[in-house]
Amino acid sequence: MQVPLSDVQVLQDPADAETLNGGGAGDKEETFAHMKEWKRQYMRGISHTPSQAGVYYEALKGSSHSLAKGSRNFRPGSMRRVRRRAVFKNGDCNVVQKHLQRRRVRFLQDMYTTMVDWQWRWTLLAFALSFILSWLFFALIWWLIIYTHGDLEELHLPDNQEESGWAPCVSAIDGFTSCFLFSIETQHTIGYGVRTTSPECPEAIFMMCFQSIYGVMSSAFMAGIVFAKMTRAKQRAQTLLFSKHAVICQRDGCLSLMFRVGDMRKSHIIGAGVRAQLIRTKSTKEGEVMTQYFTELEIGTDDSGSDLFFIWPMVIEHKIDENSPLYNLNATDMLQDKFEIVVILEGTVESTGQSTQARSSYINTEILWGHRFDPVVLYNKDLQAYEIDYGRFNETTQVDTPLCSARELNEIYKIQEGFRTPASPSSIHSSSSGYQFPGNPNRLRWQLSVPL
Repeated sequence: MQVPLSDVQVLQDPADAETLNGGGAGDKEETFAHMKEWKRQYMRGISHTPSQAGVYYEALKGSSHSLAKGSRNFRPGSMRRVRRRAVFKNGDCNVVQKHLQRRRVRFLQDMYTTMVDWQWRWTLLAFALSFILSWLFFALIWWLIIYTHGDLEELHLPDNQEESGWAPCVSAIDGFTSCFLFSIETQHTIGYGVRTTSPECPEAIFMMCFQSIYGVMSSAFMAGIVFAKMTRAKQRAQTLLFSKHAVICQRDGCLSLMFRVGDMRKSHIIGAGVRAQLIRTKSTKEGEVMTQYFTELEIGTDDSGSDLFFIWPMVIEHKIDENSPLYNLNATDMLQDKFEIVVILEGTVESTGQSTQARSSYINTEILWGHRFDPVVLYNKDLQAYEIDYGRFNETTQVDTPLCSARELNEIYKIQEGFRTPASPSSIHSSSSGYQFPGNPNRLRWQLSVPL
């Protein structure tokens, strides 16, 4: 799809062009250097020109990441407006936080959630360090207890204890290595039966009880973190699918925005519900510009509303009627306007009972006007079951769809049917011979029939 000329800006000042044509040699060199720096910044996707909030400028590039010199609308130094995403296609939010006060302290206060949100490599590193450092710490304490009791003297070592009649705090300890091994056995209740505490040292009995309690608590804490990471809702959301594009076509005489959702697993999502919100710039009556204004879209599937019996892929529909924020947008406006539709699928995982949420989004260039989703659910007589073909999950078919907005389409319906709702949407595509539109009939015919 080609970029409209109105959406392309040539970032070249007229004064610069005049300087290049008639300026001095020094001015030319300075101007050339300035334009070269501009080109370098634009190739990297950086803009120093004022832009609307939520919109950035990127260099026009081809599929091979080179400037699209073969494009008919391309001009050197041209830039194309593209809206930043609030939610990526994989569901991650494009949000970066900064200037948070006491950020580290607050995250440490909620250590469990922080470790669950960590990446696996950091969680496993913390898992290993928590055990190794605790073994070394308690081994040092055991060594101090044994050293102060005198068990490490030459005559009190295990080989000489029978001759000297010495009663140690812990049997079979002859150095720090033995203390380290005894620390591991005590913390994890291994009990090899060689090194044991004796009633000779009350401090050794107390330390054995304390380390045993610590070992149970630390093992339970780390096991809980690993289990929470493996069963968190984000992992289940990876098997919930959203169509690559959204489409707009007619359904029952009304323009409708549609997208498809699916589930790859056999374990179903219980109480599945779908929501959609439009993010768009809005200006209030007082002149305030709200760059990220959320508008809830009324969506549903068939006649069951937004609550799904989610056993196979479903097409979610938003009727573009008088209450829709897309009511005044036609096909051309859809290409030129800048907005984002965030879709959210929520429900409870049947196998684990945990809630899950999957997200995706569609910007204006990802909405296909005049397309309809192909069916993916067919009954297989050989298998005696409904068969889902996920290979056609993103497939669409082009259908005849008016290019006018939903508001203009309703006005045309009223003109055709004498202010009555049409019995069939196909009547709008019937031959117009014998009927004269008031105003400019050629313009109405163009709005209805000109293909994309």
